Amino acid sequence: MAQGNTVIRFENVSFGYDDDSPILDETSFSVPENGKFTVMGQNGAGKSTIFKLITGELKPDEGKIHLPLNATIATAKQVMAREYLTQTVSEFFAHAFAEKKYDLDRRIQNVLDTVNLSTSLEKKIGEFSGGQQARLLLAYALIQEPDILLLDEPTNNLDRDGIDHLTAFLIMYDKTVLVISHDADFLNAFTEGVLHLDVFTGKVEKYDGNYTDVVEEISVRVERDRMNNARMLKEIQDRKDKINFFAHKGGKMRKLASKLRDQVADAEENMVDVKRDDKTIKEFTIPAQLFTDVIVHLTSVKVIKNHQPQDVALDLKLRKGQHLLVSGPNGIGKSTLLRTLFEGQDAGAKITEGVQVGYYRQDFSGLDFEQTAYQSLESVMGVPNNETLRRTAAQFLLDSDALRTKVGALSEGQKGLLCFARFVLQAPGLLIFDEPTNHINFRHLPVIAEALNTYEGAMIVVSHAEEFVKSIRFDQELDLSTKGSS
Repeated sequence: MAQGNTVIRFENVSFGYDDDSPILDETSFSVPENGKFTVMGQNGAGKSTIFKLITGELKPDEGKIHLPLNATIATAKQVMAREYLTQTVSEFFAHAFAEKKYDLDRRIQNVLDTVNLSTSLEKKIGEFSGGQQARLLLAYALIQEPDILLLDEPTNNLDRDGIDHLTAFLIMYDKTVLVISHDADFLNAFTEGVLHLDVFTGKVEKYDGNYTDVVEEISVRVERDRMNNARMLKEIQDRKDKINFFAHKGGKMRKLASKLRDQVADAEENMVDVKRDDKTIKEFTIPAQLFTDVIVHLTSVKVIKNHQPQDVALDLKLRKGQHLLVSGPNGIGKSTLLRTLFEGQDAGAKITEGVQVGYYRQDFSGLDFEQTAYQSLESVMGVPNNETLRRTAAQFLLDSDALRTKVGALSEGQKGLLCFARFVLQAPGLLIFDEPTNHINFRHLPVIAEALNTYEGAMIVVSHAEEFVKSIRFDQELDLSTKGSS
């Protein structure tokens, strides 16, 4: 492909999963060769749908998508497909190629170096932590060396070291990259523009500049348009009042009323269609189950260093109102600790009988994907109540359409908000969070942090989002990197 060519071009593309809710409405935009752009938009707006249209997984209802002949495309997906969990690393990467590669092991080792992951090629995918699986998904896309690289929330589950390695790679990558992410610092480091998908109009607008600048530009533009419209609405109302007065007079006054009607029609036609910016969820509180006894007791923890698990003794108790931060690099055993605690599989990690537990899994595997969102919310209510359920769902931007949708068909961001709505209805005594910022729009994070900060039950959090963690009160920290021998 020659320098300066357009690599991706959407020409009047329309697409919707049903006739009533179009995601794209005759939208047109282009991406230049070697361009690195962020795809921005509200949770559920259809950002991942754009990726599927580019790869051909979905076809437009109308319009055309133009790509260079023989251009190769690879997507780093958000979540590891369950059918890969029982396969080895070698078997997993073999799926990246249509034909057998006799130097596959060498290619795998090279790409694992790129994502800073050291492992045996015979290890099963399901044995890796969420952060390590995120690196494998990224490496799976990179090993194909595509002309167009699509990254869907690539920093989810990655620790700071992993994000730094990914950022350095993308800065040097000399091909086209589109990325969906809410990590502003990560995006500012390498992207040069934004494709903004408006959930209300189904249009995509292209902006030049880094992510933070574009977010500010959109905000300023929205406020400017609102002020102009407010001024014009006042002028229109003044003219309408005069029309009502003059219309009842005779002769020249009636002609003046007719002239003013024409001016009002022109003014109404010229009003700016204000971009309805991303909504932010409303402030909320997660009620806590009344529980006076010890809620969690950890007498040992399994720490993984140099691929070897070590049992480390400790004595840590959590009671009502106490918050614990579990920290450490990817692969050290944080997610395993949370999972085995919840499932009761670890003799050294116990939840007291009778405690209601809310568990936010980073891959949402705790949700029943076959239930509708309404059924998922109803299932955690002691006494189902339609009005309470719908009011709570609306707090988390889950409207009637979303409630009728199967959980598996919701966007990843909507699944995350569904989890928080479930906690509000469940009123747990213990909340367990494994990367709760994953997939969540950055606008919602301060609201969520405040809800967790004021939660009066016991809480355990694993998160690599530094700013998010700093905004929450923690009574104790369990740093697994300081436990066990190196």
